[in-house]
Amino acid sequence: MIRTVVLAAGALAVASLLGATDGAAVRAQNPKLLGTVGPEFSIVLRDAQGTRVTKLDPGTYDIEVEDLSPEHNFHLSGPGVDERTEIGFTGTVTWTVTFRDAVYTYNCDPHFTRMRGTFIVGNPPTPPPPPPNVVTSKTKLVLTAGPAEVITLKTAAGKTVKTMKLGTYTMTVRDRSRIHTAHVVAPGFNKKTTLPFVGSQTWKVKLAKIGTLRFYCDPHRITGMKGSAKIVS
Repeated sequence: MIRTVVLAAGALAVASLLGATDGAAVRAQNPKLLGTVGPEFSIVLRDAQGTRVTKLDPGTYDIEVEDLSPEHNFHLSGPGVDERTEIGFTGTVTWTVTFRDAVYTYNCDPHFTRMRGTFIVGNPPTPPPPPPNVVTSKTKLVLTAGPAEVITLKTAAGKTVKTMKLGTYTMTVRDRSRIHTAHVVAPGFNKKTTLPFVGSQTWKVKLAKIGTLRFYCDPHRITGMKGSAKIVS
């Protein structure tokens, strides 16, 4: 009887050990990534060896994010993934995410023009070439500055303007912040809003020469709050 009890106890101990080992193996299956944002204008995603992530295999990963500034956040997004820390938060969070063949982005939402990165997972399909995006003077344009450190030039339908034909355009200018300006410069044209101004204006923008139309915020142009469009005949 004693021998039977000892054998049973031994078998139970072995089973428990194997179960614990199997559980540890399951937990260890997820590779670990390390994200950091702040305290300055920096954001990065690294692997467990400290190398900046540029390409990963598809699968499930544990991501530990260290947010070092209340002015920034860490936002990870892509197919099936949308995780972020909050503005005002500092500390460490851990996410478990599953990546598939695609391109993923991480950025700071208030400063995404200067604080962002991308990486490829697996073998994403090659995107088709973009359709021609040439607008004419019949197209109504919308220039938006702010409220974050972002300035955009789009059509009224929401498409980004990259190439413009010669002509006179109707441009709605939306200045959404007292700390930004909306400044448009093109051959023969130069106009801007002022720093205290917040609101909308309508401009007639005459493009009479081939060249480049540039738009930017004067105080934040050097930090990346700018853009441009080609002017063609």
